[in-house]
Amino acid sequence: MTDKTKKATDFTRRNALTMMAMTGAAGMLAPNLLGKPAHGQTPPAAPTGRVIVGLSQEPTVLNPLMVKIEVDDGVHFSLFDALFRVTPEGEIVPNLATEVPSQANGGISEDGLEWRIKLRDDVRWHDGAPFTAEDVKFTLDLILNPDFRSWRTIGHSLLRDITVVSPTEITWRMETAFAPYLSFLTETFIVPKHAFDGVEDPNSAPFNSNPIGTGAFKFGQRVAGDIITLQANPDYFGDGPYIEQLVFKYIPDLTVMYTQFRSGDIDLIGRQYITPDNYAEASALPGRTVTLVPSPAVETIYLNQEKPQFKELAVREALYAAIDKESIIDALYYGLPTSAETFMPRSSYFYNDALPVHEFNLEHARQLLDDAGWLPGPDGIRQKDGVRLAFTNSTTSGNHLREQAQQFIQQTFREIGVEMTISNLPAAVIWGEFWAMSQFDSVIVGITFLIGADPDVTNRFHSGAISAQGGRGSNNSQYVNTDVDALLEEGSRTFDPEARREIYLKVQEHVRHDLPFLPLFADSNVHGRKEGLDGVVPNGNTRTESWHAAGWYWT
Repeated sequence: MTDKTKKATDFTRRNALTMMAMTGAAGMLAPNLLGKPAHGQTPPAAPTGRVIVGLSQEPTVLNPLMVKIEVDDGVHFSLFDALFRVTPEGEIVPNLATEVPSQANGGISEDGLEWRIKLRDDVRWHDGAPFTAEDVKFTLDLILNPDFRSWRTIGHSLLRDITVVSPTEITWRMETAFAPYLSFLTETFIVPKHAFDGVEDPNSAPFNSNPIGTGAFKFGQRVAGDIITLQANPDYFGDGPYIEQLVFKYIPDLTVMYTQFRSGDIDLIGRQYITPDNYAEASALPGRTVTLVPSPAVETIYLNQEKPQFKELAVREALYAAIDKESIIDALYYGLPTSAETFMPRSSYFYNDALPVHEFNLEHARQLLDDAGWLPGPDGIRQKDGVRLAFTNSTTSGNHLREQAQQFIQQTFREIGVEMTISNLPAAVIWGEFWAMSQFDSVIVGITFLIGADPDVTNRFHSGAISAQGGRGSNNSQYVNTDVDALLEEGSRTFDPEARREIYLKVQEHVRHDLPFLPLFADSNVHGRKEGLDGVVPNGNTRTESWHAAGWYWT
């Protein structure tokens, strides 16, 4: 590991900053805090210029409440607002609300059940209609509508007695205390009630293709397979926007995307960013600013636990032992990522640094399979009880580093008698129902497991979050562990940071033991933009580089 990489990835763990919201510290912050330009620079008085963001996956879902993928967030953060947002430091701050509720300021009762939210009175929707508490209630009710294809209902499903007190105040009761809910609300974008008037099926509402928000940018147009264009909202209540037009350009091949960044056809390179093999060259490009940014995302091989090949722990352990992670990181990714054993970011106060360390050992892998009764068949592929140890592995087409990693892993798996067939798909296909409804055998995917900076992973690992089994959530590996369920439920009811830390350390121990996914590495993303584009601040507590495009401007 280079000194530069170590410096980028070895940071001091913060305290559990999200708990500040529970004690009232964040409630004192000004609503427009996110709009302040960095380094004392002066943005233009009126929006000017255009920024083109290159994305390797196409944003597909414009309704922010519907089932979506991470790349959609850049569009949603620009079009819409939430009650609160989370800063790069992990603090929850007001957005459409005027303060962050807490036990200290009376916004949350001492038992965590009664919530009172105060709203801004100076916000208008893009069509000029006033934003009110009725819109907040409608949004929460829509999420809970059993006929609506909600992206996430965990946390929201605990809401009871949602009551509009006035246009600028709303209350609700939680069935049980749920400590992570403030973090959930930072990713719950509010939609306009009036846009759904007379709509019988919200899943096919005109709003879903022509969205109306309160955000810094208005929807312009979408050209499928190409671009999404947003226009500046001159009536935005916050600071900014400082650019006239924000364009998200879909470039499915990572090599082509980097070439367009190098040539200047795009101004800022978004997910999946600059690939590590281009880092050295990109850093020397004139007129470009290139930085290495630690990412909360973990690159993993997800295993569908309902497939008979993966039901035995010995198989999952053998597959993990047969992956040469060190060679993948060093040879393919130029040593930029760091090996990972958990879903928790290293920067988190809740990170468990005492987990078993992976060892690449083909002999051990073979022994595990032998002992479990998976024996080589006539073709050399192991089998047991009529099941061949053969499966497909999928990832996004055009991601050449993942494709190379697949080929490398395929070879070492073959050495232990396992057949892995590579079957890659376009982003819009693989991250649709194929992923959300667990239709895959295995996938290589990079996931940000946390919501904001909160350690809760109920959405990813609770048995009630398996969409393919009728749940609402993102437990796409279909992982079931009753001990983990109990710990997650306890953690969601616990407000004390130290007590929560002990809980999530145990959750990590269980998940590392059970291996519902095979952790590969924690990413360090190579961000790049043109010189002169200022106000761009990475935020590892969100899933997008465009979390605050309202603050971008040209100098």
